[in-house]
Amino acid sequence: MKKIISTEDAPVAIGPYSQAVLAGGVLYTAGQIAIIPETGELNLSNITAETHQVMKNLEAVLSAAEMDFSNVMKCTIFLKDMNQYAEINAVYTQYFSENPPAREAVQVSRLPKDVNVEISLIAVS
Repeated sequence: MKKIISTEDAPVAIGPYSQAVLAGGVLYTAGQIAIIPETGELNLSNITAETHQVMKNLEAVLSAAEMDFSNVMKCTIFLKDMNQYAEINAVYTQYFSENPPAREAVQVSRLPKDVNVEISLIAVS
C-alpha cells in the first residue's frame, strides 16, 4: 500500500505528481529544484545557494516521512552543466558526510523552470 507524503515545508508539486510516495518502508521522492517554499520563487543566485535550496527541500520531504539523510539509499543528480559538478558535489557532501548513498550524476540539456540542478532520492525507514 502506498502513502502520499506531502509537506508545506517543500515546494508544492508543479505537475501531476506527489512530493514523495512511501511504500513498503521505501520513500521515493520527486525531483526537487531550488524553489523557496515560502515564496514560490527560485533561488538561482549561484550554484551553491541553488544546491543548498534543493537539499533543504529534500530534507523537508524526508522529515515529513519521519526520515533524514541517514535513511537515504540512492540519489540521482541531474545537472545542466557538468562544469558545475564540483560545486554541486561540495554542497552535497555537507549533507552526506558519512556513509553516503549510492548516486549518479547526469548532465541533461534542460531542467524544469530552466534550473541548473535537480535531485531526487530513495530512502528506507
